[in-house]
Amino acid sequence: MLTNDQTSWTPSKALFLQHQFQLVATAPFDFELLVYPFSEVVELPYFPENWHERLTGYHNLTILRSFQCPYVEVATENILAAASKLDISVDLVEIQSRDELMEKSPTPYGIFSVIYKGQLISFHRLTVHSVYKKLQTLLEEPV
Repeated sequence: MLTNDQTSWTPSKALFLQHQFQLVATAPFDFELLVYPFSEVVELPYFPENWHERLTGYHNLTILRSFQCPYVEVATENILAAASKLDISVDLVEIQSRDELMEKSPTPYGIFSVIYKGQLISFHRLTVHSVYKKLQTLLEEPV
């Protein structure tokens, strides 16, 4: 079970911990991996450890997405609208497979990520105004 107590759209880990799930891994941006162990001899799932490296490969404004959620299209449109207002071009990467997701996603929530200048902008839907403000701040930072 993937949880993130800083979001309102992932389940709370408290419910799972009350039912004998165990925390087995954490990742940046407050993600946690919980497991219900059926047996002690099973290899536990894990998170990769190269999250930061994945971010550094993206210099342009880049959207990574996979259509596993109905909000991905709206989230993408909001990024594109904000980028257009700031005259920033956008690279759109359609994640087609698990292997591609495991290689490219900068967070455990691999179906949507927005990265600019090696920094994660978001892994969830933002309003056009929120995206605009975040991008404008990054444009003002010295290179």
